Amino acid sequence: MNRTLLLATAPFLGLLAWLLVSNVELALSDSAYPAHKLSSPDWSAGTAAARDGLSAAESLAQGTGQSIRKQVELYNKTNADMNQIAEVASKQASRPYQIYDKRITSKLGKPASTMNSDKLTAQLFYLNTQNFKAYALKIKLKKDDAMMLALGKDEEGGSETTLEAVKRYKAAIGVNGGGFADGGGKRYPLSTTIVDGEYVGGFQPTIKDLFFVGMSEGNKLIGGKFSSKSQLDAHNPKFGASFVPILLQNGRSTEIPAKWQTSPKRAPRTVIANYKDDQLLFLVVDGYNEKGSSGATLAELQILLKRFGAINGYNLDGGGSTSLVWNGRVVNNPSDGQLRKLPTNFLFFA
Repeated sequence: MNRTLLLATAPFLGLLAWLLVSNVELALSDSAYPAHKLSSPDWSAGTAAARDGLSAAESLAQGTGQSIRKQVELYNKTNADMNQIAEVASKQASRPYQIYDKRITSKLGKPASTMNSDKLTAQLFYLNTQNFKAYALKIKLKKDDAMMLALGKDEEGGSETTLEAVKRYKAAIGVNGGGFADGGGKRYPLSTTIVDGEYVGGFQPTIKDLFFVGMSEGNKLIGGKFSSKSQLDAHNPKFGASFVPILLQNGRSTEIPAKWQTSPKRAPRTVIANYKDDQLLFLVVDGYNEKGSSGATLAELQILLKRFGAINGYNLDGGGSTSLVWNGRVVNNPSDGQLRKLPTNFLFFA
């Protein structure tokens, strides 16, 4: 068995011994290896395309920039033109007011003094008529807080002169307000009175010749006879007072009750009126006393109101109550020889 195995493996063992003894080299020809070619990519075509793209983008950007600059220049020019048009339109829009104001002012004469601020424009005129000496006060309100009605010492039943009210509130102008009634050492405003939007002593329906006159929230003069609180509230009253009688409505003179034509016939007077552009006009008349021998009649005041172009006019408290304070100075000549203490005063702020 061993001999047989030896004989079978002998050829292989002999071949292995030959390979170990002999230095046999095994070489492969070049054709036995696959061919590999390494080549550098050609970037020139891509670079040229990129350069062309960048050049086109630059041209587009330059064109867009020029277009934007032109648009900006056009916008600025258009904006300047619109501002100029708006300025011209504003001037044109104000021309009717300027023409109207010039016309009504010329009827009053040359102003003796003028106040002009962001709150109001006020002009004081001296009027010399045949029968009495008077003053006119024309006021254009520009802001809601340019005018108020001051309650005497800020309490119901309190009283103070117009000058005292002006100084206490640091106002520029003061004019006496509505009528009053005395009682228990107090001086109470007559009938319906409103201060700061609140009723002083409650609403009182109009009786006989009484009226209410005041200002609305929109700085418009409101006045007349009111039978109910809701009727007056519909006008959004900010403040106001009451007295007698109404002198002018919608440009027409009203009939003066017989009582007020003779009791007194002449007297110092204070009248509040308005123009169609909502400017206010106050007429203040001097008189020596309350006996009916000096001052103006109500009919004469109606004539003046119409002559000056007023639309509505209301007679405020007169006689010794007539007061006009301008820039800290009493302008009129009080018939009592001094200012009377009053429960209500109209004040103006510059």
